[in-house]
Order: sequence, then structure tokens, then C-alpha cells
Amino acid sequence: MEKEIINKVANSKLEVFDLEDYFPREEIIVLDISQWLFEGFILKEKDFREALNNYNWSQYAGKGITLFCSSDAILPAWTFALVTTYLQPFAKNIVHGSIEDYLLISYKTTLDGLDYNIYMDKPLILKGCAKKPVPQEIYTLAIQKIMPFAKSIMFGEACSAVPLFKSK
Repeated sequence: MEKEIINKVANSKLEVFDLEDYFPREEIIVLDISQWLFEGFILKEKDFREALNNYNWSQYAGKGITLFCSSDAILPAWTFALVTTYLQPFAKNIVHGSIEDYLLISYKTTLDGLDYNIYMDKPLILKGCAKKPVPQEIYTLAIQKIMPFAKSIMFGEACSAVPLFKSK
């Protein structure tokens, strides 16, 4: 007589906190502003403003934008702010920096807005195997957000979790 196989994980009160669930859904575009600089290095204000004014910004509707300059140009402090004024009516989010900077800001904004009360006094797994590029810093932020609520926190998958925290 065979014994019935019981899925103890499925029957447990264990909650899974998967950071991939909060990965930005919008396409992220890297936008190099050197294309609007004279010879890629010199910002001539009149020409720069004219180039921005004539550019098709609507192509960035609903997208995430990371602004950077690939050249070693010395730029005035207002440069990226001015470009942002053209992008803002179209883009979902705009970050000065890299894709990782975009992800960090997006995750921080999302995690700051979550209601963690659903994890109150429950055992929790902070899922660790990601198919998307979840920055390591986000795991540090996430653990801080869920610790005040969870009974215990493990990292990884239910079959091979590493204990991180247990409330006293």
C-alpha cells in the first residue's frame, strides 16, 4: 500500500515575498544626451534647446527612461533637468543614471507603498531565485520592510531556505 504524498509547503501558512512581482513592467530606455551636444562634448545652450525642441519625445510614452551622458562633457547642473522637462509629459519615470539606478528607485518607490500587514505574525520566505535582474540592494531594503511584521523570514525557496530572522 502506497502512502499518499503530502505537500507540506502548500499546506503551511508560509507566505512568499517575491521581489520579481514588483519588477517594473514598463520598457526601460537608456537615453544618451551626448547626441544633442556639439561634437558630443560641448553644450551650446541655443543649439541644445533647439535640438530638444525638435526631438520626437512622444516615442517615450509610458516608458522608463534613464538619462546619462556617454562623453566626458562638463555640463551645467540644469542639463538633465531641462531634458526631463521634455520627457516628463510622456515617460512613466525618469532617472538620471543607469538601468540599475532606475530599478533601485522603482523598487524603493513600490516597496515604500506596500501594506505589509498581510504578513503580520506569519512565516515568510523572501524568494531568492530571480529570473529578472533584481538588485541586491533591494533584498536589503525588503528585509527591513517585512521584519516588523513577519513571525520569521527565510531566504530562497521553500525546499532549501536559509533562516534570516525569527521574532522574539
